[in-house]
Amino acid sequence: MVVLHTLLLGPSTFHTKYSTPHHTPLLTISVYFSQIHQIPTHKAILQKAKALLLCKLLFPFLSFPFPCFPSPLVPFFLVFPPYPHPPYHSLPYLFATSPFFFSSTGFLLPIILFPSCNRSHQSPSPHFRVLAFRSETVRQELFGFLCTTFEMQRPPPEDFLLKETNPHLGGGKVTGDKLTSTYDLVEQMQYLYVRVVKAKELPGKDVTGSCDPYVEVKLGNYKGTTRHFEKKSNPEWNQVFAFSKDRIQSSVLEVTVKDKDFVKDDFMGRVLFDMNEIPKRVPPDSPLAPQWYRLEDKKGDKLKGELMLAVWMGTQADEAFPEAWHSDAATVSGTDGLANIRSKVYLSPKLWYLRVNVIEAQDLQPTDKGRYPEVFVKAILGNQALRTRISQNRTINPMWNEDLMFVAAEPFEEPLILSVEDRVAPNKDETLGRCAIPLQYVDRRLDHKPVNSKWYNLEKHIVLEGEKKKEIKFASRIHMRICLEGGYHVLDESTHYSSDLRPTAKVLWKQSIGVLELGILNAQGLMPMKTIDGRGTTDAYCVAKYGQKWVRTRTIIDSFTPKWNEQYTWEVFDPCTVVTIGVFDNCHLLGGDKGGGTKDSRIGKVRIRLSTLETDRVYTHSYPLLVLHPNGVKKMGEIHLAVRFTCSSLLNMMHMYTHPLLPKMHYIHPLTVSQLDSLRHQATLIVSMRLSRAEPPLRKEVVEYMLDVGSHMWSMRRSKANFFRIMGVLSGLIAVGKWFDQICNWKNPITTVLIHILFIILVMYPELILPTIFLYLFLIGVWYYRWRPRHPPHMDTRLSHADSAHPDELDEEFDTFPTSRPGDIVRMRYDRLRSIAGRIQTVVGDLATQGERLQSLLSWRDPRATALFVLFCLVAAIVLYVTPFQVVALLTGFYVLRHPRFRHKLPSVPLNFFRRLPARTDCML
Repeated sequence: MVVLHTLLLGPSTFHTKYSTPHHTPLLTISVYFSQIHQIPTHKAILQKAKALLLCKLLFPFLSFPFPCFPSPLVPFFLVFPPYPHPPYHSLPYLFATSPFFFSSTGFLLPIILFPSCNRSHQSPSPHFRVLAFRSETVRQELFGFLCTTFEMQRPPPEDFLLKETNPHLGGGKVTGDKLTSTYDLVEQMQYLYVRVVKAKELPGKDVTGSCDPYVEVKLGNYKGTTRHFEKKSNPEWNQVFAFSKDRIQSSVLEVTVKDKDFVKDDFMGRVLFDMNEIPKRVPPDSPLAPQWYRLEDKKGDKLKGELMLAVWMGTQADEAFPEAWHSDAATVSGTDGLANIRSKVYLSPKLWYLRVNVIEAQDLQPTDKGRYPEVFVKAILGNQALRTRISQNRTINPMWNEDLMFVAAEPFEEPLILSVEDRVAPNKDETLGRCAIPLQYVDRRLDHKPVNSKWYNLEKHIVLEGEKKKEIKFASRIHMRICLEGGYHVLDESTHYSSDLRPTAKVLWKQSIGVLELGILNAQGLMPMKTIDGRGTTDAYCVAKYGQKWVRTRTIIDSFTPKWNEQYTWEVFDPCTVVTIGVFDNCHLLGGDKGGGTKDSRIGKVRIRLSTLETDRVYTHSYPLLVLHPNGVKKMGEIHLAVRFTCSSLLNMMHMYTHPLLPKMHYIHPLTVSQLDSLRHQATLIVSMRLSRAEPPLRKEVVEYMLDVGSHMWSMRRSKANFFRIMGVLSGLIAVGKWFDQICNWKNPITTVLIHILFIILVMYPELILPTIFLYLFLIGVWYYRWRPRHPPHMDTRLSHADSAHPDELDEEFDTFPTSRPGDIVRMRYDRLRSIAGRIQTVVGDLATQGERLQSLLSWRDPRATALFVLFCLVAAIVLYVTPFQVVALLTGFYVLRHPRFRHKLPSVPLNFFRRLPARTDCML
């Protein structure tokens, strides 16, 4: 016999965990194997169940834990007695014949009687387990039944879960929450560094007595070369070469000076180093000073010429590491190609909101003076163009008083160009004048106080014969108030996972509250992203973004398990921010854009919210890299990260939770939703354009993926996910409503009597209501502290509905805008949207109907209903005035909680009255 339940009957053989949509472990089914005589009777089990359920009835919002399990448990029982020859293969029979008992959660918790053919006391239950789960279909049906019964979801596959790791960090090991060696947050990687500085007195090899020298650094099969100089006997290179210690295959380092030639390069001399005698250097030691070495021939004899070198063993923490030539990138050649694989730190351009308040214009001179001008103002800044509405007063002195908002980036490269135009005909505008305003001279506003307005002269350009432009200045002027807004934060990310919330003006920044340290260790199991010579390969690099600082690791060539072990640090000004780490495949190893116009492929992305991290604790986890493709969600590998959030002042960080999320200008002079969407789009364009012009470039597709450009586009999958998120939020209220309905219907008389007693106490002593509520919330918070999340959140495929999306929905999500799909598919999707919109329209209409019925109570639209309501209000006012409030509250409570014997199945009188009130649906076409 086998018993599956949550009481401690013996050692468990295996555990099957179920999770809520938020992946908080909620239910653990433990399977216990025992012989029949060791199992307590059904009566004993039910007695324990009733005791447990009584506690659950009194405290319905708490889950009761058991010490051997890592999570709160919901009590239920599955008893498998040995019946002779039952239809064990028939799950419908099983569920139809299973008795149920009532629970306080509003659902029936089953005692499932699962039959077993084995009646022998000598044969324990492992045989039963094989019998019960020998069919995968039966097992899936059983799991599905349990998930449906308890309103739970199956956990995501193991491959999609976060995995805690225990790496050697900084030469030490993570022990608890601290490091034994606080050197850094990455695993040490040993490198042999060779700095080739310069040479002198090199002998001439050409007929002219000059030479074209370069240096070749060789270690085993790895060989790196410096650039060569033409006709120079005293060249200076100052290049660094790094050879990974894991790949060293020789005991001798050979540094050779050669003369570049058309046929064969000439040998000029070399310097040899024994690997056992190379010194070690550990930062923060000062850099090793280079030394002069005399060149030798292949026999060891001294030659003319000397070479200045520095050779040492170090780690990736060495300052020479980022700019060094690496042995694992030996296949990459060319200056551009090497630049594209190096690690780099970037800074986003400083972004400002530019507010242009167009007030009025004077003395305009339209061409046709016999008509009323239809004048508007058009403003252009870079690729941003906005225009005002047409002025209402159609004169030569129009007025607008309208704001136009732009995004500008320092350094200001382009002026603001304004033109006053007259709509002379449909689709035909005439320019009445224009002016260009350099942004360097525009006032900067730090608070809500308006800046001074100014008059700007308008200039008109007329094309005369011979295509010569003659500039005519005239008296037309435009009155504007232009300022750069320093009190706003320019949103280039979604506010839901923004990494920076500070205002633009640095003088308004508050003190930093801590430091974020990120160690990018390695990746495992990456998928081949491209094919070269018929073989799949991946050249992976990471990009991390927090605040204005972007970091890019070096590219690891042709590896599905790249090891970066690079550490970066950011100042933290707000704990409620998110750091984003993305992994990409480098498709530009040939240098520049010589990769055939290809884009760097996205491998995956991870977001970590700082407020979910405990301070001073090192989190080492392997995060799944999940990417949504048109054919579904796919795991592209795993990235191994080490994260530590150090708080400099706990008091300052706690104080941050009382501040507004955004700078105060967002609340004093808020921008509209359409303005924020447009400005965010412009900001991301500017950031991606500026970063793509850096060397090496951080390409547009990388920046857009990190900033989630396009996340606002329509997606059926996201709409479903958001709907179920709302239902998850409301499920608690729904559960409370069901529980209260059971109380009102006396489903459990003991609980209802206790609620009556509690209600009487609160009515007699109303000053206890608020303290009781807050004490109850305090106890719940303390109760759940023990099971607080221990790991940072990660991408959830189930929450995103990525694993259950229909292929057509994914195809629609990946469609371009405007669409590029055939007409029949677009028509089908349009009809589907119409169907969804029709349901939403019905719900909105029902809400409007209920609101209009409330309004009609006093509107006399239905004179009899309003008269009844007014008379009721008068009577109620008199009764409530002469009756003590506590009496009224007691009578109302007893009426709501009355026994079902005194209830009717028909709707109540107030509900009948409300449903008869008129609404404006009669007036709808």
